[in-house]
Amino acid sequence: MIRHPLRSGEIIGKELLNRCGAMMKKFDEWNEVKKQVDTRSNIIQFKEREVYWASVGENVGFEQNGKGVDFARPVLVIKKLNKNLFFGVPLSTQSRTGSFFFEFELLPNQKSTALLVQAKVYDAKRLAKKIGMIKEEEFKLLKSDLKILLDF
Repeated sequence: MIRHPLRSGEIIGKELLNRCGAMMKKFDEWNEVKKQVDTRSNIIQFKEREVYWASVGENVGFEQNGKGVDFARPVLVIKKLNKNLFFGVPLSTQSRTGSFFFEFELLPNQKSTALLVQAKVYDAKRLAKKIGMIKEEEFKLLKSDLKILLDF
């Protein structure tokens, strides 16, 4: 049991804190990593269709988080905006279906799922190591699904 920080003497269980997310997020650790990411001077020369390990961080609510000490996950470059910015989609190895997702084979015998609903602009400083490249035909299909999803 833990003492509630706002009510002196009141005790609440760890289970309740976990449900509220108070003990699950690593914002302070991510902030230290983010400071290092922001000072990177070796900017990767990325291209559309490429997949990189990217430090995406510890995010709010249901936004996709990175994992490990670098808070990283694979990200697919959808559109190069300039040498520093791109529109990208985070990937998962967990199979998911529906209009928010696009499943494809990035590496032989390994399915990846593009989390279309989590697409956003990324800075190239977040990129670490190239993983591979999506096939051209699959990329066209993915972009078509993304256009349908983002139709306002």
